[in-house]
Amino acid sequence: MAKAEVKTRPTAASVVEFLNGVADERRRVDAFKLLEIFRRATGEKAVMWGPAIVGFGSQLLKYADGRELDWPVAAFSPRKTSLTLYIIGSSPNQPKLLKKLGKHTTSVACLYIKKLADVDEEVLEELITDSIHHGNNAGE
Repeated sequence: MAKAEVKTRPTAASVVEFLNGVADERRRVDAFKLLEIFRRATGEKAVMWGPAIVGFGSQLLKYADGRELDWPVAAFSPRKTSLTLYIIGSSPNQPKLLKKLGKHTTSVACLYIKKLADVDEEVLEELITDSIHHGNNAGE
């Protein structure tokens, strides 16, 4: 089946310029810390995906209905209400790590953090690494 037409694709936009444009100072500082954490965890270069997602690596996601799309292996976005991390998948380790992480919420594929000071950064890096090793199953 054909790949789904999506707007979120890798771009040539500058990650640093995007992060420097984050209006809230604490969120901007946290976003630059996340940039380093994701770089260490993934070993990949940061690339802008669409106008607001900082992604690392690329993978093909397959949905249950057969649609396919390219998506970062791991990614984050410094949204207005929280730091949104695209790292939640089906790893059997995630529940244990999430309990140790600190203050957060989750959805099917995202981890939401208000500020990095609310979480254990070492556990966060473990979560990112674990997500990469077990694949992101957000599309399933």
